[in-house]
Amino acid sequence: MKFDTPATTNPIDQLQHIGRPTDRVDGKLKTTGSAPYAYERHDAVADPAYGWVVGAGIAKGRIASMDLKAARAAPGVLAVVTARNAGKLGKAKNNTAPLLGGPEIAHYHQALALVVANTFEEARAAAQLVRITYAAADGQYDLAEERGAAPRPPGSKDNPALSVVGDFASAYAKAAVTLDATYSTPDQSHAMMEPHASMAAWHGKQLTLWTSNQMIAWGVGDVAKTLGIPKADVRLVSPFIGGGFGGKLFVRTDAILAALGARAVKRPVKVALQRPLIANNTVHRPATIQRIRLGATPEGRLTALSHESCSGNLPGGFSEPAVDQTRLLYAAPHRESGVRLAVLDLPEGNAMRAPGEASGMSALEVAMDELAHRLQIDPIELRVLNDTQVDPEHPERPFSQRRLNECMRTGAERFGWSKRQAQPGQVREGRWLVGMGMAAAFRNSPVMTSGARVRLDSRGVVTVETDMTDIGTGSYTIIAQTAAEVMGLPLEKVFVRLGDSAFPASAGSGGQWGANSATSGVYAACMKLREEVAKKLGFAAGEAQFANGQVSAGGRSEALASAAGADGIEVEDKIEFGDLGKKQQQSTFGAHFVEVGVDVDTGEIRVRRMLAVCAAGRILNPKSARSQVIGAMTMAVGAALMEELAVDKRKGFFVNHDLAGYEVPVHADIPHQEVIFLDETDPTSSPMKAKGVGELGICGAAAAVANAIYNATGVRVRDYPITLDKLLGGLPAAG
Repeated sequence: MKFDTPATTNPIDQLQHIGRPTDRVDGKLKTTGSAPYAYERHDAVADPAYGWVVGAGIAKGRIASMDLKAARAAPGVLAVVTARNAGKLGKAKNNTAPLLGGPEIAHYHQALALVVANTFEEARAAAQLVRITYAAADGQYDLAEERGAAPRPPGSKDNPALSVVGDFASAYAKAAVTLDATYSTPDQSHAMMEPHASMAAWHGKQLTLWTSNQMIAWGVGDVAKTLGIPKADVRLVSPFIGGGFGGKLFVRTDAILAALGARAVKRPVKVALQRPLIANNTVHRPATIQRIRLGATPEGRLTALSHESCSGNLPGGFSEPAVDQTRLLYAAPHRESGVRLAVLDLPEGNAMRAPGEASGMSALEVAMDELAHRLQIDPIELRVLNDTQVDPEHPERPFSQRRLNECMRTGAERFGWSKRQAQPGQVREGRWLVGMGMAAAFRNSPVMTSGARVRLDSRGVVTVETDMTDIGTGSYTIIAQTAAEVMGLPLEKVFVRLGDSAFPASAGSGGQWGANSATSGVYAACMKLREEVAKKLGFAAGEAQFANGQVSAGGRSEALASAAGADGIEVEDKIEFGDLGKKQQQSTFGAHFVEVGVDVDTGEIRVRRMLAVCAAGRILNPKSARSQVIGAMTMAVGAALMEELAVDKRKGFFVNHDLAGYEVPVHADIPHQEVIFLDETDPTSSPMKAKGVGELGICGAAAAVANAIYNATGVRVRDYPITLDKLLGGLPAAG
């Protein structure tokens, strides 16, 4: 199905299932511990062996020698796989460094060996016997030092490394009020609950890989290219994923080494990365240093806007696109934005929830708050004054919908923004200084081709199959809701199967494109099934109505199940999106509001209230969507106050590479969180009229925390995370 013109009649608009707060259809599996995750597929293979990954002990250099004798002789050991005996390996497009290193070493904890043994404990013990000596080389590990010489990455036509509109320098020099500030965000870990884990089994030349991966179709291609085998010989299975946040968009070491280990011992092999390797071996959110310059009239209208960001990575690696939102969020006639990429020898950086906007808005929305304070204008009014209904860099392209101002106004009323004291440090409750902060929220809403297979059987049950994944977001449920809505069935008459490359390729989970794209693919397949059913029952496809398990037209009604016959009906289709997204800018908007308390003696920060208001198209399932937003808000609290992969700038690795040293928010850190969804549909986005909301919730929320801290204390911190030591020197005298 091609989607390039909004339909005049659409069964989704019945809203019998879509748009309703629905419990997760997979909830029982999750709460009873019976959901089959990759490492726990005890039913899939018999007698698996276990692999333990040995990571590099230096960040840059080469292996001088590797002694495997003791490890190979250890009890239970079946094989030790290294680059010397693994055979020739290709390099997948989504991996900057080889997933199995040697003799050259690209980064700390790059996998150098896999020890395979009969039991997990034997593999772990034998791995300690691998003796490696290194010839270390000097590396570059400090983003601040390398920033000055950092070049611009290649960029693309749609997203250039440097974008210039008008004459920024002249407009900034003439501006009545200016701001020039530099902000930094640190490296951050995905820290998902389920580690990267895989189990591999070979059947002749064919590989089956049970793995924790967000993008099945991408993964098949990466595995095939890395191992040098045809894509047709690779099957990836990933029905349940215990968190991904972008860290599992691409195939990683666990999957490739499980496959190599299984081939070496001719037996299924399980590999789960130990927690330190999740920080240093897999990808992370790269640190940024961002300079923002704003020029405005005394009334607050922006005349000049510049945003320059620098991030670091391995040679040829991912550049954090922290200026993306700046190119679209506020009007200013003279503007420039650009990114630079410093070559660092740290572990590979790549996408983490809302890559670009999460880091970029942490800076931009603080800069807007600083400008508002300098102008003595309410922060909301400053943003309203600089609103735009068209792409500021391409005025011929309007936003399909843009309700940012309504989000901010609605949030202000609900949060009690009128009670905020504009002058910081004015509200005190006992030992606590209290402040409010807000920030705009913005995230683009891309769509991707997505397919599905649907089958109607003689019981009237519809089975949906698509390789779409569920990373805890509720994909099973919204896909079931979609099929039930289109086919006119109760939810219990729909069965959903996900996460298998044997199913039609979908959009996968990532980039806030998953829900809208995948459900649209299911919609397309179900509409094709409706045509087949109508044809079987002798109805005109355009006239048949599907409701309550019945198909009706022209005064006649038949049971849906009766069309299936003994063999059932099976169809397959996919949604392909036309050029509507090029003619209109499709984005999601919101506003974050935060209240904090700061201890005047210790600088301890406590978040007291949080509110997010979102305009994100039709909300397919408000219950799971709310969970997505509050989860994103929680991640933003972590980004604002505690999360930081600490770099050892002498040795080139992340020191706090476990959940004891890498701090994330816990229940005691998170207050009451409220979420409001504006009643919105966007008919140009998809047949579902939806967008996405899973990443919008993190965009701007950290800045709202930072702005609330400033309002409470009068101390402006521009380097995340905002820890108490950065506040203490500026707090008012105790007492």
